[in-house]
Amino acid sequence: MRHIGLIAFNNVTQLDLTAPHEVFSRFPDARISIIAETLEPIISEKGFRFLPDATFENTPQLDIIFVPGGPGISDAIENKKLMNFLVQQAHKAQYITSVCTGALILAQAGLLDGFKATTHWLSLDLLRLHKKVKTIEKRVVVDKNRITGGGVTAGIDMALVLAEKIYGLEVAQNIQLMIEYNPKPPFKSGSPKLALPAVVEKIKSERKTIQEKRRDRILKMMNEN
Repeated sequence: MRHIGLIAFNNVTQLDLTAPHEVFSRFPDARISIIAETLEPIISEKGFRFLPDATFENTPQLDIIFVPGGPGISDAIENKKLMNFLVQQAHKAQYITSVCTGALILAQAGLLDGFKATTHWLSLDLLRLHKKVKTIEKRVVVDKNRITGGGVTAGIDMALVLAEKIYGLEVAQNIQLMIEYNPKPPFKSGSPKLALPAVVEKIKSERKTIQEKRRDRILKMMNEN
């Protein structure tokens, strides 16, 4: 039985965590644990609450590590207990995965050094700060046993790609059909390459301060190391 560990922290983006969880829960013979620093309730970016199953201290060796993103990654990348846990677990894990800005956590832990990876389009420039990571703008990037997804909803794609790699195409297709993952978005604005320039600029403007603060924290940590 494969043990899949989903990392959780306050201000995580709820869909980053729960969308892959839905796919993972349909893996044959899989055990899933939500893992956090403590067993206290986790409060997501938009107020969704859930309980961890285990802590960093009492989690056995994982077969699959998954890291979500969200505003809380700004604190998570400075959490030494989390960093140590990821590094320790990564030595024997079969796959190390992320979606959205979860890739910034993996990069900070040094777990994407020498690998290709992606993240949310707004944070691609932040991932590029990690010079040993080959940043690629793509929905899902697979490089050996590292699988990273773009922003939020790409977590479903990432998890389905992982299903295919472990269990084969038929199992992955069965899961996709069962969850009826057949997206036909009502607007062509789900990517900066498709959205109207005014829409892209509005999002960039709204997020500018947050992104700059996050950049400063990453650079500060790099200088300290």
